[in-house]
Amino acid sequence: MSGVLRPVPVPDARSAPYWEAAARHELALARCGRCAAFALPPDMTCPHCHATDPGFSYEPVSGRGTVRSWTVVRQSPLPGLADEVPFVLVDVELDEQAGLRMIGRLLDGPDSPLRVGDRVHLDFEDIAPGTAVPAFALGEVTS
Repeated sequence: MSGVLRPVPVPDARSAPYWEAAARHELALARCGRCAAFALPPDMTCPHCHATDPGFSYEPVSGRGTVRSWTVVRQSPLPGLADEVPFVLVDVELDEQAGLRMIGRLLDGPDSPLRVGDRVHLDFEDIAPGTAVPAFALGEVTS
């Protein structure tokens, strides 16, 4: 082990509700108060209706979705990840809204049989005390 800690998110006023939910192992996304579309990440304007006062509120979502693409990371892009390579980043279209895509680590590992269209569900990586990062695992939730 390198002894270097993984980078942790530094929430700002706009992203704090997202990271607070993640710490509880929940996925909460910003929903526009004007058009009701989810925005990930939320910006100053809604990417769907272009409202400049979107009044985003954070709402829980399932985290279930479909793999659209992926890449295998073979070199450490950030300090603290050298011991983690290789790993897979998946581009997932979430079930809650067409075109709502999220990138996260696939916890099944780089040798997992993975194809476009595979179903995934939300999981989390606890990277520091009180800090979790959304990730994905293959298959449907079996609870």
